[in-house]
This record gives sequence, structure tokens and C-alpha cells, in this order.
Amino acid sequence: MNPRHFLLAAEGVSKSFSGFKAINDLNFYLDEGELRTVIGPNGAGKTSFLDLITGRSKPDAGKLEFEGKHDLSKMNEYEIYRLGIGRKFQTPTVYTDHTVWENLLLSLEGSRSVFPSLFFKLDSTRTDRMEEILKTIDLTRQRDWKAGSLAHGQKQWLEIGMLLAQNARLLLVDEPAAGMTDGETAKTGDLLLSLAGKHSIIVIEHDMVFVRQISKGRKITVLHQGHVLCEGPVDEVQNNEKVIEVYLGRSKAH
Repeated sequence: MNPRHFLLAAEGVSKSFSGFKAINDLNFYLDEGELRTVIGPNGAGKTSFLDLITGRSKPDAGKLEFEGKHDLSKMNEYEIYRLGIGRKFQTPTVYTDHTVWENLLLSLEGSRSVFPSLFFKLDSTRTDRMEEILKTIDLTRQRDWKAGSLAHGQKQWLEIGMLLAQNARLLLVDEPAAGMTDGETAKTGDLLLSLAGKHSIIVIEHDMVFVRQISKGRKITVLHQGHVLCEGPVDEVQNNEKVIEVYLGRSKAH
């Protein structure tokens, strides 16, 4: 396969930690604008894969390319960030003592440090963009709230908004449904679906109800022992005997 046809291409990627192979001959391809959900049991290599994409760790072997021309394995974290690759961790990492608006302001593409970011004058284009992000993440009414006072789900949406302010082309979203109410989970799914196409998104998730919501008509990837076990539509994957054995349990999740 020619990786130049893909936004992100991993070919033959391996990574070991103290003799343990976290990623083992991994091949993964993501199209521009695609929303891909990655599932797998604990220890399957999901977080390790995101670490490799963002430069937190480097592969021992294989090729990891962005846009068919950027070799991520040879780049620093800040260089990868500047390419437009943004990551949302499972635990929200917002600036709790700053307002929702200030959190977005600090994340704006081109921002460098706290004080210049908070005190420079926004032009109308950036102001409009910030307002649009607030609307997208449904936090317009909370714009002047301290981020620390937001509910758990709202903090997750704010962090996604911070990736949008960063103008990330590829969003890496780690277990967004963890700790959420059913209503928050459904709303998070709707948010990610609204972003697909405008952004490319990789979602790591365990909640199969949530996976079904965001993966309807889309391919999902199952990792096992650092390798792609299978890929395909959610119904096909949930009925795959290998997946049932290693991940979903003997009784299929519905």
C-alpha cells in the first residue's frame, strides 16, 4: 500500500519496553477526515500507539508517516504538535483556575505563553472562531466559568475545544466516555461525529455502546498484543470469533 494516499500511515511499527513488545509489527492507515475507533483489551498497545504518533516515544522499527512526507519517528513532540496533531488524554488537562474562554485562548494556534496569550487583542476572525468553538462544544453559557467548576463531561468537551482552537488536523482522543453519565456520553458521541470530515480523529475507547454510536458505517480497529487483530464495521468485529475470545468475552456485547 502506498502511504502517500493516507493522512497517517504506520507500517511494520514495533516498540519494546524492557523486553515487553507493546507494539508488534503494527500496520495502520487513516484517511483524511476519517473517524476511526480503536478498541482492545488492557495492554493491547492502544496508548503506546498514541505515544508513538505524538513523539512521546520512538519506534524501534517500522515507518510512521503523516501526510506521506513527515517521518514522525524523527520529529520532536513540539514539531509533531505544529503539524496539527493534538491529543486529549483520558483525564482532562484543562487550566482549572482560568475561565473556559481563557482556556481556548491559551490553546489558539500560534499561542506561545500564558501572559501574551491572555492579553493580546483578538481580531474579529479569531473572536468569531472562538465563539464558533464554544457553540460546537456547547459551552457558550459557561464561557466565563472557571474550568475547575465544570462538570466532568464539560471538561472533556472543553479539552476537545482546545484541540479545535489549536487547529489540530488529527485529533487523538483517549477514552472520552470514561466517567461520564449516559447523557454526557451520548452528547460526546454527537460532538465527535460533528467533527468528522472537518478533522481526522482516532478515538480509543472501551465503552461498546459509545463505540457503536460513533462507528456506525465506519471502520473500527481492534488491537491485541500490539498488533491489529482485525478491522471492519462494528457488527462484523463484534461477531468475529477472535475478538470475542480476546476482548468482548464469550457473550457478545450489544
